[in-house]
Amino acid sequence: QVQLVESGGGLVQAGGSLRLSCAASGRTFSSYVLGWFRQALGKEREFVATITWNGGFTYYADSVKGRFTISRDNAKNTVYLQMNSLKPEDTAVYYCAATEGTVALTKDGYHYWGQGTQVTVSS
Repeated sequence: QVQLVESGGGLVQAGGSLRLSCAASGRTFSSYVLGWFRQALGKEREFVATITWNGGFTYYADSVKGRFTISRDNAKNTVYLQMNSLKPEDTAVYYCAATEGTVALTKDGYHYWGQGTQVTVSS
């Protein structure tokens, strides 16, 4: 239905910022609910943020609330994750995901996934 490709990861010092991008292709981008997840080494993949098809509703995990911002540009078929005040515990592979359903806060609620991009935060 849709293919997703993340970019923008890298190495950053604690307190710094990164912006992740996820480009979509293959279907009508604006019809999808979008989310970001992350998976640290040796840990389960966890929810980070989600945004509705019209951008009218966003929801964040408590661990990133106030520091991360999810947004989307339907004209460019792209969803973003702005990450500020980064902490070493934010180190993980970050994945974007999409679903044609309703807002979901768990990975089981999403049907399509990108390949992931590595974010490393040093102290």
